[in-house]
Amino acid sequence: MTVYIDPPDWPGHGRLWSHLVSDVSFEELHAFAASIGCPPKAFERDHYDVPETRYADAVRAGAREVGSKELVRRLTDAGLRRPKGRPAPGS
Repeated sequence: MTVYIDPPDWPGHGRLWSHLVSDVSFEELHAFAASIGCPPKAFERDHYDVPETRYADAVRAGAREVGSKELVRRLTDAGLRRPKGRPAPGS
C-alpha cells in the first residue's frame, strides 16, 4: 500500500492543508484515511484534505511525502484524477 501526501501549503478555513492520495485505488485511499482518523467528509473528488496538525500522523502511518506536482502526476498517471467540473468516470 502506498499513499502520498503533499506539504501542508494549502490555506483554508484559517489553517493549512495537505492532500492525501493513492496511486492504486480509492479503496486503498479510503482504508488508509480511515486508519488515521480522517472523516469521510474530508474526501473531495480524488483526495482527502488533511489539516497540518494531522500531517505527521499520516507520515508516521506510512504516507509518502511528495511535492504537490508529484502528487498530481501520480494521481493522473494512475487514472484516478477527478478535476473540478468533470464527472467521475462512469457517471
